[in-house]
Amino acid sequence: MEFKSDIQIAQETPLHHIGEVAKEAGVAEKYLELYGNYKAKVDYNLLEEMKDVANGKLILVTAISPTPAGEGKTTTTVGLADGLKQIDKKVVVALREPSLGPVFGVKGGAAGGGYAQVIPMEDINLHFTGDMHAIGAANNLLAAMLDNHIQQGNELNIDARKITWKRCMDMNDRQLRFVVDGLGGKPNGSPREDGFDITVASEIMAILCMSKDMVDLKERIKRIIVGYTYEDKPVTAGDLKAHGALAALLKDALKPNLVQTLEHNPAFIHGGPFANIAHGCNSIMATRMALKLADYVVTEAGFGADLGAEKFLDIKCRAAGIQPSAVVVVATVRALKHHGGVAKADLNKENLEALEKGLPNLLQHVENITQVFKLPAVVAINAFPTDTAAELALVEEKCKALGVKVALSQVWAKGGEGGKVLAEEVVKLCQQPNQFAYSYELDMTIEEKLNAIATKIYRAEGVAFTAAARKQLDQLEKLGFGNIPICVAKTQYSFSDDGKLLGAPRGFVLTVRNLKVSAGAGFIVALTGDIMTMPGLPKVPAAEKIDVDNTGKISGLF
Repeated sequence: MEFKSDIQIAQETPLHHIGEVAKEAGVAEKYLELYGNYKAKVDYNLLEEMKDVANGKLILVTAISPTPAGEGKTTTTVGLADGLKQIDKKVVVALREPSLGPVFGVKGGAAGGGYAQVIPMEDINLHFTGDMHAIGAANNLLAAMLDNHIQQGNELNIDARKITWKRCMDMNDRQLRFVVDGLGGKPNGSPREDGFDITVASEIMAILCMSKDMVDLKERIKRIIVGYTYEDKPVTAGDLKAHGALAALLKDALKPNLVQTLEHNPAFIHGGPFANIAHGCNSIMATRMALKLADYVVTEAGFGADLGAEKFLDIKCRAAGIQPSAVVVVATVRALKHHGGVAKADLNKENLEALEKGLPNLLQHVENITQVFKLPAVVAINAFPTDTAAELALVEEKCKALGVKVALSQVWAKGGEGGKVLAEEVVKLCQQPNQFAYSYELDMTIEEKLNAIATKIYRAEGVAFTAAARKQLDQLEKLGFGNIPICVAKTQYSFSDDGKLLGAPRGFVLTVRNLKVSAGAGFIVALTGDIMTMPGLPKVPAAEKIDVDNTGKISGLF
């Protein structure tokens, strides 16, 4: 059989006009704003019209700790949705938008793979409808207004050494992590140390994804803390009178984007915070819209369940007043063997010993979902031709001991047809009652919440704070931010804060080196390990393989 790349499959699939897709989803034409023939924004006023419509069932797709072998979480998410349609369920997908940084860096495209993709994949992976640019512009307008305020007399008495707001751009560029700007004399600003975050790490991105409507968006922007005065009082975007202009820039970005799967299922793709440095979920608005339109909504959370799923459940579900009816934990035999110590080059060989060593990673994620969050779960094994019957049987046996079923997912090769078995299992789980619980309560102290996440989810011995983090913790408690959720910024490759500790490590302590409040988003970010809010490009960036011909046809995006 001829091998076809993801982009070849996507480009060979005829697209339905987005108006047809919207009609099938139940979106009236008056709420549809076309961006060409194959993508559109949906006016958020649709939510007001549908406020009395009952919600569908929410299905969360998460995964084991990622490895270079790949897990296929987005592929499984899309394939499961198409599988649900194959068994005659009305379904909508809700995904995050890819960031240009990873597209040109390590990952390449991020719209699924094989015969389980969202399309037009080139548009989705590149500029799409301009949401990322709008978020970057809003972020940087606030930075410009902040520095201009200092330049024009500094009426708010802002201490330039205590500015916490950074500029951003949607690209991996390590050169911009730490900069000195405002050089060249008084006309060019006030010299100070500064830096850039990647756009998906901006609090504006988190706010867009956490906002329920335009009023909520403006109120959240108003609460953003950009720095502190000489007296250590917080200075907000509201103090700078910036919230109205920022909201105006985000007016269209706030509207969810509608596209389709290869099998023409409706898919909302909206917002894209990273799960290793932010909360890793698509927008509340897109999820709520999908829940009103469909009987089943399939969504995903970034990276492994210790990051994306924990934040989806503890932060997003709490804020939105929603909860999943079922959770899918995606794994591959190859990735589990990597967790068991096998080099990437040897993953195609049967190795039951390494698989058994790597399986605790999957089992800990499953235990967290079923025993900490008390949700029904199924393990989806993303099938590879090299998987052996003995390896698949071992995975099934270990999961069965936890009372969790395993379903083989063949969506990469077969699309929705290959997702029917998984879809049928998910429908069964959705019919079960559950006693959903959070991993911590909001009335705990910041330290207690961090300890709960570290010990219950990561299985750490506890949490240690650097001197700087301890000082920040005390300050945040005094400022009244002790009763909001925690968003841990941590390596995605390990349950610990050391990316080299694979599997399910024990006996480690999670070290928090920095605490920062995202007052508008409504959570505290705890930075651990050597996690960076501005990634860098790898030695051989994916950008080197991307090209476009005279007809405008793009190649190299996977």
